[in-house]
Amino acid sequence: MKIKAVVLDAYGTLFDVYSIQALADDLYPGMGAEIAVKWRDKQIEYTRLITQSDPHNPSGSRYFKSFWELTQLSLVYTLDRLHLNREAGQLEQLLAQYAHLQAFPENLTVLQKIKAMGITTAILSNGSMDMLTSAVKSAGMDDVLDHLISVDAIRLFKTSPESYGLIQQVIPVAKEDILFVSSNAWDALGAAWFGLTTHWVNRQGLPFETLTPKPHFSGPDLNSVLNSLEAIQRADT
Repeated sequence: MKIKAVVLDAYGTLFDVYSIQALADDLYPGMGAEIAVKWRDKQIEYTRLITQSDPHNPSGSRYFKSFWELTQLSLVYTLDRLHLNREAGQLEQLLAQYAHLQAFPENLTVLQKIKAMGITTAILSNGSMDMLTSAVKSAGMDDVLDHLISVDAIRLFKTSPESYGLIQQVIPVAKEDILFVSSNAWDALGAAWFGLTTHWVNRQGLPFETLTPKPHFSGPDLNSVLNSLEAIQRADT
C-alpha cells in the first residue's frame, strides 16, 4: 500500500460546524449550543432522507436540493422547533457565518506537510461547490488542496457508494492508494464499506461505532493523519 491521495471531509473535519454557536448565542442568548447541534442534526437528516428516498434514479435523486439549500431549511426548522423568532436579519447573519466557518487550527500545517510528501490532497463533501470554495478561501487553504469534489455532480449525498466513487473520477488512483479522512464516524464507515482506507478524526472523544468495520486509523485531531501516513509508509517498506 502506498497512499497517493488524502481525501478529507469538509464539515466537522476541516471546518468547525459548531463554531456557529458563538454567534447563535449572541442572537439568541443561552440557546447557541442547542441551535448549533439541532441545526447540524437536521441538516444531515435531510441529506439521508433525500438519498434514501430515491437512490437509483440515473440522474440522481428527484428530491435533491443542494447542501446550501438544506443548510437554510435546517436552520429555519431549528428555530421553529425551539420556538425562536425568525427575523430576516438573524437568519442572514447565521447563514453568512456558516459560509465562513472557523477552520480547526492545525489544518493548514498538516495539509502543507501532506503536500510536501508528494501526496494529492482533496475534499469530498456534501457541500455545494460554492460553499466549499468560500470556506477554503476563507481559511487560506487554496494552495494546499488540489481538488474540491462535491456530491452535486451526482445529486446523491454521502454515504451513497456513488459519492465515494467520485474520488476516482477526479483522481485516477486505486482505492487502496486513497486515505479517506473524516471526523464523522458514519462517513468513515461509509467510506470503509466502499473499500477505502479510512482515518477517523475523533475530535469529541466518542466510542467507535458498533457497526463494523472500525476505521483503519483514528486520532483526536488532524495531526494524527500524519502518524497514520507514517505507519502506512513503514508497513510498505
